[in-house]
Amino acid sequence: MARATRYVPDSGLTRRMVTTMFFIGLLYVVFMGVLIALLKNAWPLIVLFAGGMFIVQFWFSDRIAAYSMGAREVTPQQAPELHGTIDRVCALADLPKPRVAIADTDVPNAFATGRSQDKALVCATTGLLRRLTPEELEGVLAHELSHVAHRDVAVMTFASFLGVLAGALTRMALWGGLMRGGRNQNTAILALVIPLVSVVVYVISFLLTRLLSRYRELSADRGAALLTGKPSALASALTKITGQMARIPTRDLRRAEPFNAFFFAPALSGESLSRLFSSHPTLDQRLAQLADISRHLSR
Repeated sequence: MARATRYVPDSGLTRRMVTTMFFIGLLYVVFMGVLIALLKNAWPLIVLFAGGMFIVQFWFSDRIAAYSMGAREVTPQQAPELHGTIDRVCALADLPKPRVAIADTDVPNAFATGRSQDKALVCATTGLLRRLTPEELEGVLAHELSHVAHRDVAVMTFASFLGVLAGALTRMALWGGLMRGGRNQNTAILALVIPLVSVVVYVISFLLTRLLSRYRELSADRGAALLTGKPSALASALTKITGQMARIPTRDLRRAEPFNAFFFAPALSGESLSRLFSSHPTLDQRLAQLADISRHLSR
């Protein structure tokens, strides 16, 4: 059970999370039903495999994400400024202190991972720590801790699971069908139908998770700005990070791009990418919301 914090409750985020989870759960049931109907003799293996994948992704997603991004945990002696800032934000929010990590990359960013408040890890990159002022860093870390407080990471892990499962089960089903059935007519039909079903499932789950991801980023910005009372510092950090991204080598940005959903700001965005497929709202949307909050607080 997550404990209550001083982050402002977001009923809109809660509604969107519940709605997204409902539709993804429904999609999951339909997908499993179609696979079991198509591969009648293999249903125990499908159920076992799906359950095993879910357990691995849910329970070990924090370690997998941290390892993939090159995050290493640091002590207060190794990173006193980072720990001190997280201590202040946690005290403001009445939130348990997460594990603290640093990723050695010039890409200026931060992320939070972990299935619960007690298992959370917050990581900042060396590029971020070099570029931000203390107030800007506090705003970014308050944003990441808002994700922890609202259990965003657990929800997004579950939401993304269906897309991963669709791909894995499709490969397994095709390989198993080809191995058992040779190249008869039934195998040919399965080889056509299963990938089509998988693609449809993947696209729907992808769009649902991206829609939720964009809203949760706006929610985290709002929560951080209201908690710290410094929306201008968060706006400054956003502007600075987005501007600095253009100076990072493209190969480094592409290496970081698969983890955009975790990041404070996307490693690669740009005009060419449709908003429909983006994991984050546009910079203009985020800055406009922070400007509204600043005007509200000034009154």
